[in-house]
Amino acid sequence: MPPKLNVHNFPRPPLLEKTPRHLQIKWNNHLIAETKDAYWALETTHPPTYYLPPDSILLPLTRSSHKSFCEWKGAATYWSISNPGNDSEVVKNRIWSYEKPTKDFESIKDYLSFYAGPWDCYVDGEKVEPQPGDFYGGWVTSDIEGPIKGGPGTWGW
Repeated sequence: MPPKLNVHNFPRPPLLEKTPRHLQIKWNNHLIAETKDAYWALETTHPPTYYLPPDSILLPLTRSSHKSFCEWKGAATYWSISNPGNDSEVVKNRIWSYEKPTKDFESIKDYLSFYAGPWDCYVDGEKVEPQPGDFYGGWVTSDIEGPIKGGPGTWGW
């Protein structure tokens, strides 16, 4: 079992580094992304956010008009994807990327990050839980410990 990672020991501003962990995203038993060549961002009180290379995404994405801004990474672009088991179901704004990230995050230019749902996300075969709330996109695994930002009463952290 990997050592525990306490989210309160993660840095602020966040640390971006390559991770050799095996990431998979499955939707209705269809593999939609897989890689061992991702980055993770580690930020105080947050579980890791994973950024997958564009060539690891196995379904087409459509750019959304939604935008947001991260004080560390810059302007985010959001994407839509069709359910591989039901083409009439399109999920919007649950995948994002940085087309022109800030200098410290240039390594993740065009890499894609997925919220942990409606699909199932896996890290080294373990199904992840989503970070609490619906704003942040961290993935919680059994090696993550400590109170996590995102749920009710945590905005001031």
